[in-house]
Amino acid sequence: MKNRIRKISYSIILFLICAANTLAQDKEIGLTIYNNNLALVRDVRTLQLTKGISEIKFQDVAAQIDPTSVYFASLTAPDKVVILEQNYEYDLVNTTKILQKYIEQEIRLETKEGTAYSGTLLNASGKDIILRESDGGIKIVRREAVENMAFPKLPDGLITRPTLVWSIDCQQAGKHKTEVGYLTNGIQWHAEYVGVVNKDDTVLELSGWVSLDNKSGATYENAKLKLVAGDVHRAQDVRPFRRGRGQMEMMVSSAPQFAEKAFFEYHIYTLQRPATVANNQIKQISLFSPAETKVNKTYSYDGARDRKKVRVNLEFENKKASGLGMPLPKGKVRVYKRDDDKSLIFIGEDFIDHTPKDEKVRVYVGNAFDIVGERTQKDRKSVGKTSWQESWQIKLRNHKDKTVRVTVIEHLRFGWEILQNTRAYKKKDAATIEFSIEIPKDAEVVVEYVVRYNK
Repeated sequence: MKNRIRKISYSIILFLICAANTLAQDKEIGLTIYNNNLALVRDVRTLQLTKGISEIKFQDVAAQIDPTSVYFASLTAPDKVVILEQNYEYDLVNTTKILQKYIEQEIRLETKEGTAYSGTLLNASGKDIILRESDGGIKIVRREAVENMAFPKLPDGLITRPTLVWSIDCQQAGKHKTEVGYLTNGIQWHAEYVGVVNKDDTVLELSGWVSLDNKSGATYENAKLKLVAGDVHRAQDVRPFRRGRGQMEMMVSSAPQFAEKAFFEYHIYTLQRPATVANNQIKQISLFSPAETKVNKTYSYDGARDRKKVRVNLEFENKKASGLGMPLPKGKVRVYKRDDDKSLIFIGEDFIDHTPKDEKVRVYVGNAFDIVGERTQKDRKSVGKTSWQESWQIKLRNHKDKTVRVTVIEHLRFGWEILQNTRAYKKKDAATIEFSIEIPKDAEVVVEYVVRYNK
């Protein structure tokens, strides 16, 4: 008898496992995430449809779904199934809504002190619950004092999960493989890069990551994941979502995980394996393995914007010959350098925009400690009724133990003409000139120029 019961138990367990596997195989999730708090969900499921007009409830959709973006199709018989009406039910169950549904009905309460009350619910909109007892008396109970509430059943109209409800006209009964797609807010991605420069600041080891932040109100199991990099226009502004606390998961891999390709005017990065993106989770996935590229450390002084500070930038070419050559999605670049004891020291970070291959990347990491600038207007005078002249002096002091080169950036007004200059300059654009100045160690270099403006 025991053996027979054991065999029956094993059979039931095996049946449940097979049934679970069948259900898992009948559902396919595709998730395409954009930079701007937007995702496209593609949900393929097998549904049992009856002939004629019937109601179908489609659950497990994102809480932040845009119901107006939903599309539905039967892949089994596209011309045999049409949606007559769609409703998005999002009146999720909670204590307040249950109480509102039970106005003028019998309920039972139990306080934290163990006292029980029964009666007709008259009001529960504030901090009190008002009951009419069987003898006509009125009992007011503070909501904060209530430990338990008992209701006969869940009221009509309340649901436990966001649900799409369709009225469907089906002309072919049976199982249909269906495709549902919709846009949802509350989920986005961004790139993050980690760079480590060598001792001489001439080589940068760069690795890329993508961070997915899911606050959409749904979990996407074993989804085919695609990330779209580019500026996709929306017809209206998307409400920003607040970043809440969430679980963080990091996935490390030495092999390339994303396949990149150009698509329309954007770039798509497709993960080469299924991934589960859980609700309230930040997931990090390696975008590409560490790659070494040549890097230049440059100094620039823009005295009109910052009178004393000299900026430090790291510049490199996003070229295949340099070790990169992959379109880089916009994101934050964090840069480190190893100390003599091999420990990593954080030296700065900056944001980069979407960068195509073969373009230059400039990362502003901070301000130089030992290089100081000083900009002074020495003179300003009118020259006739429509012109005037300005005299400027820029001083650069190098307190380092080696020679450095600083690019001095000067912004000019419309109609400018340089009359005098102590150093050669290069016209960058219609309103900008640059001086490339070499400063010996422990030395000061002075740059002067006179500019005339003609109206």
